[in-house]
Amino acid sequence: MARGSLGIFLLLALAFGSFGQRTGTPGVFDYYVLNLSWSPEYCYSNSSNVECTAGHHFGFIVHGLWPEFQNGSYPENCSNAAGLSNPGSMLDIMPDPGLIRHEWETHGTCSGLSAQAYFDLVRKAFTSISIPPDFTNPTHPLTLSPTQLKADFEQANPKLQDGDLMISCSRGYLKAIEVCLTKSLAPMACPAARSCTSRTIRVPPVR
Repeated sequence: MARGSLGIFLLLALAFGSFGQRTGTPGVFDYYVLNLSWSPEYCYSNSSNVECTAGHHFGFIVHGLWPEFQNGSYPENCSNAAGLSNPGSMLDIMPDPGLIRHEWETHGTCSGLSAQAYFDLVRKAFTSISIPPDFTNPTHPLTLSPTQLKADFEQANPKLQDGDLMISCSRGYLKAIEVCLTKSLAPMACPAARSCTSRTIRVPPVR
């Protein structure tokens, strides 16, 4: 790359966020995505993480509550506002201080809320979703289709409809289920739907 071109590139990076980093304005977004990560799958390849150490056995945990735009894009890193004064208060549903810090800095700052108000909203969003009985503490592997997984969540949550849910998978294993929510946390159809295309999903047990 020529020196002049490099200079232009750096100016653009400063103007629009360093090297592809998205930026945004606090409170300017359209809806939330609640990402519920399946901890046993994450821990398969991250066994040394605090979420996965001996004595901790989680099923679905909150990965994030993400402000998003209708067109499928999303804001990030919207301010330098201070995070939670007591991150430990969230460890029962977000069992990693690093995750709590990252989610606030990257996504929470775009909510337009204080850190305390944002994480109160995270907890409210999490508790508004009932986890289907088969997924509360499975001791044996499960195998089911994405359609059946959605149906299980809809049965446990009568307010949810098929279009409100997205499933994330990798190599045929469940990574997360995502729920689209309005700013007031009412379920809504996902404007930029993305979902697992595997015919079947394997769900490792909680150990």
